[in-house]
Amino acid sequence: MGHICKHLAVAIKHVGRETPSVLYRPQSPMPEYELRFLHCTFCRRSRIMVSGFDTLSASISSELCQENDKPLDSCYTTEQRAVILHRLNTATESELAQVKLLRGRKAVNIINYRTRHGPFNSLESVINVPLLKHKSAVIVFDSILKPAERKERKKGKVHLAKFIRPEVDRAFLEDASSIVSIVCGTNKIAWTHMDRAKTVLDWQQAECKSFMKGTYMASDYLNDISTVLSSFPAADFFVVEKPSISPQNTSLYPVMVHLRTVEAMLFALLTSAREPGSPPKVLNMLRTAIGRHFDLIVGDCRTSGAETVRKMMTESVMKRDPRVLFPHDLVLKHRNSFQMSSRNRGEELCDALLQAVAFFELLQE
Repeated sequence: MGHICKHLAVAIKHVGRETPSVLYRPQSPMPEYELRFLHCTFCRRSRIMVSGFDTLSASISSELCQENDKPLDSCYTTEQRAVILHRLNTATESELAQVKLLRGRKAVNIINYRTRHGPFNSLESVINVPLLKHKSAVIVFDSILKPAERKERKKGKVHLAKFIRPEVDRAFLEDASSIVSIVCGTNKIAWTHMDRAKTVLDWQQAECKSFMKGTYMASDYLNDISTVLSSFPAADFFVVEKPSISPQNTSLYPVMVHLRTVEAMLFALLTSAREPGSPPKVLNMLRTAIGRHFDLIVGDCRTSGAETVRKMMTESVMKRDPRVLFPHDLVLKHRNSFQMSSRNRGEELCDALLQAVAFFELLQE
């Protein structure tokens, strides 16, 4: 077996003395085993050639394979090589994408290489695939042999308390008889007044001509927002949509500044002096939370909820027990507000309604 470090020698001697039956084998033809390195846990530089008694369950010596001049096939046992080659030769593009480093172009390159040159007959041949070099191939092979346990993300319920800011005792929210849901756009503000039975009491929007014009004059913003607020009805809570624009998205920075400015003014103008122990009347609700509640999230983006709102309006007319109850005059007023061909599809109106519905439905869960 060549050189054996002193730590392993002592360990083997001890095992041999205590459990001789483990080391004793009857006289019979020995199976053929491949030699591979064994690392000593005390002195990592010592490497001893031993027979590969363990195969797929063995820890993979990736350190040995990271050397570019080390043949890849010599780093793995026959059984391990068979598993790796079978996966690379038979997996579809989507199955290859589940292997570490094989998402995107590398998976496509493997499929193309198999089509042109036939199945891989050795691990060394894999590095002929474009974008796959020696070190990346080792990571791929190790991932095939010991795939990471992917924890399935359960589609859990959206808990209202996690997406309302500032934090409010749930009992106060459940006692609310009505709310005003407010959504700000780039040139308008929309709001929905809804009661606990999910009956729409008021639903409208107003143009704000000074929004995103010139130098964002605070006095102009204040005049427009104050005019809109004068039309708001009384309610237990005012729920303002919290935009989901990231500060890292520099192209949308002017829009983000605008929305934050309007949001701050809404909080300042709607917040009145409150008694100690009473909850705040102005709240934020995350836009992404409403999107998840209505299954409007695709990737990292929220899609339009216009179709969902049109369905609610239709059910209000056709069903005896609709999800949301619209007064007949509001149905007539907004029935054409969400047409796909319309230049102004009323997205703010749509979002204000969905936010109000999500607020009360999440409270019931």
